[in-house]
Amino acid sequence: MKKMSFLTLALVLMISILAACGGGAMPNPEASNNGTAATDPAEPATGTDPAASGVTLKMFQFKVEIADAMEKLLAEYEKETGVKITIETVGGGADYGAALKAKFASGDEPDIFNNGGYNEAQLWKDRMEDLSDQPWVADLTDNVKDPMTMDGKLYGLPMNIEGYGFLYNKALFEQAGITEIPTTLTELRAAAQKLQDAGIVPFENGYQEWWVIGQHLVNDAYAKQEDPDQFIADWREGKISVADNEIFNQWIDLVDLTMEFSNDRPLTTDYNTQMTEFASGMAAMTQQGNWTQVQIDGIDPELQVGVLPMPINDDEALNDNIFVGVPNNWVVNKNSANKEEAKKFLNWMVTSDAGKRYTVEEFKFIPALKTITYEPEQLGTIAASIQEYVQADKTLGWQWPKLPDGTSQEFGALMQAYVAKKTTKEELFKQMDETVKKLAAK
Repeated sequence: MKKMSFLTLALVLMISILAACGGGAMPNPEASNNGTAATDPAEPATGTDPAASGVTLKMFQFKVEIADAMEKLLAEYEKETGVKITIETVGGGADYGAALKAKFASGDEPDIFNNGGYNEAQLWKDRMEDLSDQPWVADLTDNVKDPMTMDGKLYGLPMNIEGYGFLYNKALFEQAGITEIPTTLTELRAAAQKLQDAGIVPFENGYQEWWVIGQHLVNDAYAKQEDPDQFIADWREGKISVADNEIFNQWIDLVDLTMEFSNDRPLTTDYNTQMTEFASGMAAMTQQGNWTQVQIDGIDPELQVGVLPMPINDDEALNDNIFVGVPNNWVVNKNSANKEEAKKFLNWMVTSDAGKRYTVEEFKFIPALKTITYEPEQLGTIAASIQEYVQADKTLGWQWPKLPDGTSQEFGALMQAYVAKKTTKEELFKQMDETVKKLAAK
């Protein structure tokens, strides 16, 4: 099988150690806790650039996990430079892409926003500033540049590196007598049965969220194709049907397994509920990644969490891996009157002592730059587990950004209908084929 290599990423992470994804409501920009950073007007800014005084930048981003910490970081930047930055966060189940399009359509364009790369980068290319000449570019590894590189130019600053699979509560696994990490579907079923027999809910499924079920879960089937790029290209052109694809037919067995051993009401379990219940010990496994560390720490900072593969069959070589990629990128609006100030902020965020500290200690990010060093314990047990997979070259990529715009959202609805038993596997696969072909033709 053709695997995505992350050897370069592994080297970066190893050097770093040695050197040191539901409300959806848009926040009110006037509220004190809405993502707008402000300093006391009576307190003078230190190190203020006279040329930048009075400048206000607008950021629009999707990552709800860092919203509170980002407010504090922006306040530090304003104090240091005199540049005020307001921030709006739309995520946690809301459609960030649709909200961003609405922003631009209304004329309320942000100076800095997020872009997922690949197909999304192509869609927004005319709105994004070329960042190829920025100081931090030399510190990125080639693999993290790929999603935002077009015609030899780099249009985004990778936010961080993330990995996901099934998170598992180590204490509950021990309580159920599970001593070996399941790497095949049969082993995962056996582990789920042991947990259930011990009175423990095996899976906490947050299937209300389209991105959990229609993006991350389905990626398991994309990434395990022999050639994911060719598979997606052929699918877009209507040359293949997933009903005839062995990997997709085996992947649906995993979906069925998660439902067989599920929490109650998975289709009304949103992201916040999913993580609250998992972190509270109400279930042993949940499909998420290292971005959840901040929420988990807020509930139980002593909880020991690891990451499991998401096996679709009993081929250990195919399944003993997790999914690693760049979740999103910071980009600059090329039409912004303040784009030079926006670029200065992005550079400060990844080169200043304050920015580096927030990246590791507050955001709990695995850095995408070699120059941001950290100790594993600073990021938490989930990132440490992901790091082990990376160093062992047991990773596959994130393929959904290569699909037509809107595919993951529509797949979310189709998958929700399937787990609700409103459609059959055959109907699901047919609808998926039709969705990709329809959206690719737009």
